[in-house]
Amino acid sequence: MKEETKKISRPPIVVIMGHIDHGKTTLLDYIRKSSVAASEAGGITQHIGAYEVKIPTPANAGSEPRPQASGITFLDTPGHEAFSKMRSRGAKVADIAILVVAADDGVKPQTKEALEAIKNAAIPFMVAINKIDKPAVDLEKVKNELAEQQVFLEGRGGTVPCAEISAKQGIGVDHLLEIILLLAEMEDITADPKSFASGLVIESHRDPKRGVTSTLLIINGTLKKGEYVAAGEAVAKVKILENFKGEAMDLAGPSQPAVVVGFDKTPQVGAEFKTFFSQKDALLASSVSVEKNAPKKQNEAKTAETPSTILGVVIKTDVLGSAEAILHEIEKLKNEKLDLKILRAGAGDLSEDDIKMAASSALPLAVAFKVEISAATRELARRMGVEIAEFEIIYDVADFLKKKIEAILPKEENKILLGRAKILKIFHAKAATAPRGQIIGGKVSEGVLKKGAVFDVLRRNKKIGEGKIENLQQGKINIPEVPAGGEFGALANSKISIAEGDELETFSAKGGE
Repeated sequence: MKEETKKISRPPIVVIMGHIDHGKTTLLDYIRKSSVAASEAGGITQHIGAYEVKIPTPANAGSEPRPQASGITFLDTPGHEAFSKMRSRGAKVADIAILVVAADDGVKPQTKEALEAIKNAAIPFMVAINKIDKPAVDLEKVKNELAEQQVFLEGRGGTVPCAEISAKQGIGVDHLLEIILLLAEMEDITADPKSFASGLVIESHRDPKRGVTSTLLIINGTLKKGEYVAAGEAVAKVKILENFKGEAMDLAGPSQPAVVVGFDKTPQVGAEFKTFFSQKDALLASSVSVEKNAPKKQNEAKTAETPSTILGVVIKTDVLGSAEAILHEIEKLKNEKLDLKILRAGAGDLSEDDIKMAASSALPLAVAFKVEISAATRELARRMGVEIAEFEIIYDVADFLKKKIEAILPKEENKILLGRAKILKIFHAKAATAPRGQIIGGKVSEGVLKKGAVFDVLRRNKKIGEGKIENLQQGKINIPEVPAGGEFGALANSKISIAEGDELETFSAKGGE
């Protein structure tokens, strides 16, 4: 075998998975001797991180001694249900998985989901039963619940290794690390360090000072400064190369996470990357990716050309993984009664351009997750009527959107249709004249328009709001109703601004007033 193609053992890439608040980040925190757990909002990991650790290991009795320190790369994956796609991706990247289950809580929904992702990825795994220091824990109950999920532990007739630990106090963590290294030895994990680097993008964001920054996890080969990286459709020359601590380095080898700054666009999380000696080769690789994704983009363009929507949303987040999680939450909230359109979703601060994009919708909303918003952007949003909703925790976004959608959707009422009217003119009156709404002028196209009737506001045949006819006039004379073909002036009370060209679909108020 030629030297340049010779493979050597590489450190295992380990993913920690399990239910929310079962101690995944605390375990990683103890191993790394850092403060990751304390820095997370609400105790929840908000996006994927990758961390290298050196694990001192003693020689095994009766066997050849191991090196004094063995490296492991840990992927810290979010535990909240919203991050299911990211957890699934994490399992596919990893060589070994740790399924963390709390001794005082047992198998939970995300435990099952994480287990499914591990099985689908077909990678070896072990179980870490955490929080054994808690009072009144029942380890046998937890192990029985695992057996119900077809996870049969060693010592109970199965082959899945298990470590009983307290991540908070460090109890049993050395044993857990020993199991990981043994699993890695059995798997014979190798790479060719002399080849060009390849692997996956595990995080991306736009740094306001440095530009597009991505964390790459190298599966094979070595990444060097001066080379070119093609990650999906994005390309960068490796001028700035850092390790997971933010320290500068000249090269990164197999199993290492590496931060690269300066991509021409934001690489997609989960995209495969490859490195090249020349810019020409990197651009060629990215163009192939563009062509491969072109049919999908054409379909997306067709979707964008559909008629107006009820709710148009722009999403800007600290990192792309957070945007993906929010999109996952929104997908669950969609229903046949709501036309909800994602106008833009990406990483970076909320900008004036984002506000302009949102304003193109009848009901605009900008979701800002852990990002900066300038005073100019806020002022533009105020002037253009774009609501900005700011968040620090993913499930707060889900709760907000659920309430927002419930407020937009029509209430289930027994309403009797009265008629339809076309709005021909909006009159700008003083607040004293129209304290409760707008003065509108229009023509009844069918049925009848009555004083006191409730109405839906239709814009391009889509409902965008509702209201009530407070007063009705013809020739400045108050009247109770206007039949089909008649023109009118009315005081309309609505939470949204009615515009010329809108239609009112009117109903009898509750009980047929």
